[in-house]
Amino acid sequence: MADPHIPVLLNPLLRAVDPVAGIWLDGTFGAGGYTRGLLAAGADQVIGVDRDPSVFDMAQAWAGDFGDRLRLVEGTFSDLDSLAGEPLDGVVLDLGVSSMQLDQAERGFSFLRDGPLDMRMGRDGPSAADLLNSVEEALIADVLYHYGEERASRRIARAIVNARPLTTTAQLAEVVASCLPRPKPGQSHPATRSFQAIRIWVNDEFRQLVDGLFAAERALKPGGKLAVVSFHSLEDRIVKRFMQARSSTGGGGNRYAPVQDAVAPAFSQPYRRAIGPDADELEVNPRSRSALLRVAIRTDAPAGSNDDAGLAMPRLPGKAGG
Repeated sequence: MADPHIPVLLNPLLRAVDPVAGIWLDGTFGAGGYTRGLLAAGADQVIGVDRDPSVFDMAQAWAGDFGDRLRLVEGTFSDLDSLAGEPLDGVVLDLGVSSMQLDQAERGFSFLRDGPLDMRMGRDGPSAADLLNSVEEALIADVLYHYGEERASRRIARAIVNARPLTTTAQLAEVVASCLPRPKPGQSHPATRSFQAIRIWVNDEFRQLVDGLFAAERALKPGGKLAVVSFHSLEDRIVKRFMQARSSTGGGGNRYAPVQDAVAPAFSQPYRRAIGPDADELEVNPRSRSALLRVAIRTDAPAGSNDDAGLAMPRLPGKAGG
């Protein structure tokens, strides 16, 4: 049976980073689609990193076929430079939740499958239920608005507090849907934005992304390639701003960032625009519809600072760290 978890934009990614050689790190291992693609394309070794240890159990059926060309490491890609332990020739990140995780009702990611209200990508930290059942209404509203761009955030937050305790994804989806108009044919489920925002909050995904981009800059050799696939407009904006800022020589400034001293750029950008799916991929894998791939190539300049100003990372009011 074919693998149902189709890696999005795999072929465009492999074309964009060709030739594939040396040591790569797949910071979002998941079902292993990108890892297997990189190994088949000629990578000498792939270090597969994931914060969810269950994915490595599922990979045992095929991981042994690659011997020491595949190394699996539990951790978050925000620490990818220390997890790798050596300079890298490439880094690939597939952001957000995997289709494999969405399909597991017990993980609590999807409003389409009733399950416990969890949403954690790993085993640590509070679950979605822990947070939604304990924090103040204003914080829930801020999460929905700033992380999900949900315009009805205050109304939904009030309904969530009034419905507490919430324990299942179906309960949460019903509460959110009760606050919004019934969707027209072709529109997404009314709970889409809220579930996305809460998942990002539970897993601190924006902070992880920014730290992961800085870590990739530190880890990549000169000529090393950074490829990032995003599905969320806010994530893509962070990646776009990072690659633009790190491929700039400074100076000038714009409305997002102050004038800077001239610096040697840490990356070059072979493609000025994001790469999206073609018609064939859209037909085979509708999940790819919102996917965008961005690629940058490491120069021999020293890694820059971890200053995230100008990267447009969404922050909750009063939360300095995002």
